[in-house]
Amino acid sequence: MDRNNSFLERNTYCVLGLPFDVTNLQGAVDKVNSSLESSTPCFISTPNLNFVIATQSDTDFFDSVVESDLSVADGMPLIWVAKLLGVPITERVAGSTLFDELSKQPRDKKIKVYFFGGQEGVAQRAHQQLNDTSVGMVSCGFYDPGFVSIDQMSDVAIIEEINAAKPDFIVVALGAKKGQAWIQKNRGQLHAPVISHLGAVINFVAGGVERAPIAWQRLGLEWVWRIKQEPALWKRYLLDGTAFIVLMMTKVLPLAVYDRVLKKRTGYNRVNRFEHKPEGRDTIRLSGSFRYGQLALIKKFLSSILERKQANDGLTTVVLDVAGVEYLDGAFIATLLLFQQGLQVQDRAMVLMNVSTRIKWILFMNNVHKRFTVQKGE
Repeated sequence: MDRNNSFLERNTYCVLGLPFDVTNLQGAVDKVNSSLESSTPCFISTPNLNFVIATQSDTDFFDSVVESDLSVADGMPLIWVAKLLGVPITERVAGSTLFDELSKQPRDKKIKVYFFGGQEGVAQRAHQQLNDTSVGMVSCGFYDPGFVSIDQMSDVAIIEEINAAKPDFIVVALGAKKGQAWIQKNRGQLHAPVISHLGAVINFVAGGVERAPIAWQRLGLEWVWRIKQEPALWKRYLLDGTAFIVLMMTKVLPLAVYDRVLKKRTGYNRVNRFEHKPEGRDTIRLSGSFRYGQLALIKKFLSSILERKQANDGLTTVVLDVAGVEYLDGAFIATLLLFQQGLQVQDRAMVLMNVSTRIKWILFMNNVHKRFTVQKGE
């Protein structure tokens, strides 16, 4: 998978262990429109609380979020956590709201949508309903693969059928894990600029399920409405809710307190610095405070590391010596997650060295301590 290293220039923040773009509904709409106009690939992930919980035990699922081109917070619990931690992600961007906003905006050239997945007959109904009601979109096709494996629904003939319809936006509805996995497996062969797993959208468009009232959504009670219409969801919401309470008690609340303490210390105000030592191995020595709004130079430098690639420098591991780091926030943690993923695509690795107890606690409370390889200094 070839990726433009400009993804490190994204304004992202780590919340509960996942990277999110600091954006709002209009920003997400603008991103989609820009991708459509320039035919630039855009894989959109819409993590909610279920994503947060499931990605903790599923590395491939986690990777699919990190490798997205746009990751928006689709869940009020995420917004509540962001507010508690002082993270500048203040607006929920539900995938269904984003789709609806694009659908109702009149345009000379409508967005061509392809529905992939859904329960039997739902994709066809969504296809018909969209063409009957949307002023901004037109359905150019649909496909229901049925209950088969990812490999089976990735058959060359299926991919060719989708591409032949020439969609601008592929809406996938296979269940979050399966949908993200199918996108990851096939995004390199699919020609549509925009693709996203929007499981509920296909049901909303088809008319089989009604969205919760706006007031319910803003109060974070959409899950109650969903259970009312789809009773089988109660178990998922119960498990996710229980896991969320555990995360709040063990990670979020301790981080909120600890972060406030660290911000009162002298080290918080120190300028971040980095020194590159490529002799023998790619080592970057970091010192100071790495936080939101002050990461432009380090992001630019990390992008240059990815641009060189293994074929040019012969070094397979990038070592970040963080002995001098006194503070880092969720914005820099998100940058490290994206950088590490970029290295992994190139069959390279990232290692953190000389990690202090303070930084270990920050990583733990941000729910990313298992995402990085840590080694002692020499």
